Amino acid sequence: MRELLRSWWHEPRPAGPPRGWRDWLLVALFATTALLEGLVRSDLPAPTLVPVLIGVGLAPVLLWRRTRPLLMAAVAFPVCAAGEALVGGDLNLHTLAFLLILVFSLSRWGSGREAVFGAAIVAAKIALSTSAGHLGPGDALAGAAVVSAALALGAALRYRARARQREFEQVKLLERERLARDLHDTVAHHVSAMAIRAQAGLAVLDTQPAAAADALRIIEAEASRALVEMRAMVRVLRRDEPADRTPAPRIADLEHLASGAAHGPPVEVDLVGDLDGLPAPVATAIYRLAQESVTNARRHARHATRIIVRVACDDELVQLRVSDDGEGPSSRGFGPTGFGLIGMRERAHLLGGSVDAGPNLDRGWTVTATLPRTAAA
Repeated sequence: MRELLRSWWHEPRPAGPPRGWRDWLLVALFATTALLEGLVRSDLPAPTLVPVLIGVGLAPVLLWRRTRPLLMAAVAFPVCAAGEALVGGDLNLHTLAFLLILVFSLSRWGSGREAVFGAAIVAAKIALSTSAGHLGPGDALAGAAVVSAALALGAALRYRARARQREFEQVKLLERERLARDLHDTVAHHVSAMAIRAQAGLAVLDTQPAAAADALRIIEAEASRALVEMRAMVRVLRRDEPADRTPAPRIADLEHLASGAAHGPPVEVDLVGDLDGLPAPVATAIYRLAQESVTNARRHARHATRIIVRVACDDELVQLRVSDDGEGPSSRGFGPTGFGLIGMRERAHLLGGSVDAGPNLDRGWTVTATLPRTAAA
């Protein structure tokens, strides 16, 4: 327990989303609600203006609930305590329930120290209201329970978001390793080709000098390609694994996706443009993205009659489009377990491209990927 408390005390503040229009809309909503409540209710404590002014005046604190949760709590709850002292009782303004958002923010967006100090401020306000007779014992216990629930909910969502982020990072790291492995295998293939050509050149050096010169030119070309792909490989992570001397998958291997459909809807492959001269990292990435998309379609597209894989390229870009006509959830690939799409986007991003996925207008699902013809890894 002591270690748990120490860990929470040193807990850093998590990064939160920037303030947006939804925050301003939330403030306007609560400020308007406080004004309307003051106009329509006749049972507010006198002077009625005090609860209404407090409700309207405290609404803007929600704008800083993620960046300054402790400061906002230190402002809001003492102001409420002062207002109760002015009216001689509970403010009785239902709109002030939005202060629970500040309590939630303490454990969701604050550091460990901020959450502890903020919870102490809230507890002191409840204790002060109870001792002054503004709250009965039952109401005080109920208030403490609600505050505890808000703090627990904030902490739960905080750790859930952290666990989710860890999963995302693991998926991205795995995709980096896979990309590095593919690049490593491609470089190893180039090096093997250079070794064979060098041996052949040495064998014919004395009898056929022209053939030896041709071997040197081929070695030079292979070395240039290997250096380009080696620079890409060292930019990503990989585990120590034995090199595969066979070349990595290329565009031509996409035909295997169609011929290998032992079950599920048939796969149609359409290749357009000059695809023979693609760099190995780009060709391998296109194959991997298509493979993942086809696998996802076979797994989730119910009642699909076909899957279409189309690859087209020009002088600058290579575009992949994988679509099906099946039925499936509208959030396919984007749900809590949609890590395949995360990995696909990571691989495309490493090569300077992008991946998008979403439902079709009528039925089915489409994955589109765009990569630069020259890999930018």
